[in-house]
Amino acid sequence: MVEIERKFLVSSEAFKTEATSSKQIVQGFLNTDKERTVRVRISGDKGILTVKGKSTEDGLSRFEWETTLDKAEAEALLQICEPGVINKTRYEIPMGNHLFEVDEFHDDNEGLVVAEVELNAADEDFLKPEWLGEEVTGKVEYYNSFLSKSPYKTWK
Repeated sequence: MVEIERKFLVSSEAFKTEATSSKQIVQGFLNTDKERTVRVRISGDKGILTVKGKSTEDGLSRFEWETTLDKAEAEALLQICEPGVINKTRYEIPMGNHLFEVDEFHDDNEGLVVAEVELNAADEDFLKPEWLGEEVTGKVEYYNSFLSKSPYKTWK
């Protein structure tokens, strides 16, 4: 129940031609405390409730627990979330032995595109696609919970 991932900005839209799938995601946060976040997400006809613990100092790993919900349950939970719903399109791109998830944000976070890759170990090697930009692992401002309160469009 420990998630190890690295996060990067995306330098071009070339990832779209390599994507094997894409889906719309709407998510909100029931709790955005830095010690723990509780997220509800809807994609297609299903929901997911996720609890994440505090990140390690380097930002590479943290506790993560998920359970599936039916769409009606997730929609009801979204109604009581903190202000700041996230809307994004997620693209999945296989690369070597790994899967990159690239999130293209919409609405108040329009213009932000972030790629994540989950690893089995913090020091695990992985292929880096050409469109991978600056690493932002551990930078709190790129966490979805932060973006729900301080949208990307307000940074400039």
